[in-house]
Amino acid sequence: MLVIKTFYKLEREELYQILRLRSEVFVVEQDCIYQDLDNKDQKAIHIFLKENENIIAYTRVFKKGDYYSNPSIGRVVVSKNERGKELGKKIMKSSIDYIKKNELGEKIELSAQKYLDKFYKDLDFYTIGKEYMEDGIPHQRMLLDLI
Repeated sequence: MLVIKTFYKLEREELYQILRLRSEVFVVEQDCIYQDLDNKDQKAIHIFLKENENIIAYTRVFKKGDYYSNPSIGRVVVSKNERGKELGKKIMKSSIDYIKKNELGEKIELSAQKYLDKFYKDLDFYTIGKEYMEDGIPHQRMLLDLI
């Protein structure tokens, strides 16, 4: 089931599961010590897939100006046990559709881990600028034209 909520509409259990999933993948699995709780969740639209009351895929979406000059998608994550089922593409397409439907901008911008280059290019994102390090992981800035 696809769920779309503002921060203030999230139930406590949903928020807990989101933070747990992000921590499991970005901190523990990727062995990356960084500040996930960045005071930006309050501005974000939280988009997630639930199965049997468990959050299995997640993104957060920002309006233009809240993170970048364009609308953006971040914290793209799929539970380790659910990978290989195209859920990453499904949650990204839902996030892109949300931005289009709500006419949030003409482009979508994101900071993508370099190793996911093909994943994002398959969704029609393209790289801009040079590769850079963020939290000890190579990243690249990417855009998707909506018009």
